[in-house]
Amino acid sequence: MELFNTFFMGGYECADHINRSGVRINLLKETQHDIRFSEDYEALSAIGIKTVREGICWSSVETVAGHFDFSSVLNRLLEAEKQGIQIIWDLIHFGYPDNIYPTHPLFCQRFEHLCKAFAMFHKENSKQELFVVPINEISFLSWHSGDVRGTVPFAVNSGWDIKYHLCKAAILGIKALKNIDPDCHIILVEPLVRIHPSENKNDVYELNENQFQAMDIIAGRMCPELGGSEDFLEILGFNYYWNCQWIANGEPLDWPDTEQKRTPFSEMLQKAYDRYEKPLFISETGHFGEGRVQWLEEITAECLIAQKNGVNLTGLCIYPVTDRPDWDNLSSYSQCGIWDFDENSNRIPHQEYMASVVKAQTTLKKNKSILNQVFVFLNKVFNQKI
Repeated sequence: MELFNTFFMGGYECADHINRSGVRINLLKETQHDIRFSEDYEALSAIGIKTVREGICWSSVETVAGHFDFSSVLNRLLEAEKQGIQIIWDLIHFGYPDNIYPTHPLFCQRFEHLCKAFAMFHKENSKQELFVVPINEISFLSWHSGDVRGTVPFAVNSGWDIKYHLCKAAILGIKALKNIDPDCHIILVEPLVRIHPSENKNDVYELNENQFQAMDIIAGRMCPELGGSEDFLEILGFNYYWNCQWIANGEPLDWPDTEQKRTPFSEMLQKAYDRYEKPLFISETGHFGEGRVQWLEEITAECLIAQKNGVNLTGLCIYPVTDRPDWDNLSSYSQCGIWDFDENSNRIPHQEYMASVVKAQTTLKKNKSILNQVFVFLNKVFNQKI
């Protein structure tokens, strides 16, 4: 049985945290996906993608403690069902409501209540099975907020403390979700990284092991006092970008990898799969500028190798599918989507990248009926054969 509607997925940037300037951001609004979701889903469907990653933006749905308004979520949910789009929902994609943070005494309780409310809302309003990411990238978020002052609580030397409390919240949240909807599918999403030795640090084994701490805690393999369980490992997502490989001194390895210094991505996927032996997917990947085409070609090739080697690789999410601004400079866009933006946030398809996405689908997951529709659409848009 296939987990997802399509092997290829599209992700919409949904960060809603407080940035380094102390400003609350909401990238669903900045990219206008909150009001143009119907258009966005139609465009994705036209190129054969029928599964998406979305975020509820906790800071928007609970502006008053204990009172939830999922109306903005409902709009996307109903439109997705109308168009046959499957949604994976993030409950925390880096943002929390005002005045709480992971080590706050009420954080876990507030998150548990959110999970209960969302599971009930989804059960009452959706015909789809619930696929949910309780907390996206705990490892990154704990570092970003606990070590480099990237968001609340703007701390240093506190990454482990933040991670511990985020895992505690995730475990309580999973239990709450399962209590309301026992059939819901829990997805854990973490970065997949490789740290390479430097002149001053040759032993990097422990540094590389740290990336698995959050999943190990939620599985009960570490910190058993938090109540984790192997049962909570159902579907695992791994995010991978060009800067996910770096030297122990912090310097990222060059990409493209002309000197062959990087570890093949297929080997990294193999290590993660061997560790957990659960279905996994690439929950975020992509690049920017002209490099996005070459990046996708390389990732596609590595996915094929991983699959041939026995990795149960169930999907690949291009993230984001529409361009996004920088968290700390909302006027700076990355040119990283299948669709870039003009000055009015109209979606401008990047011709080569879109073609490479179609080609990758034919390589990794053949579906002739959908792909015939895709080529008709592309020929109509670009008035040429691909």
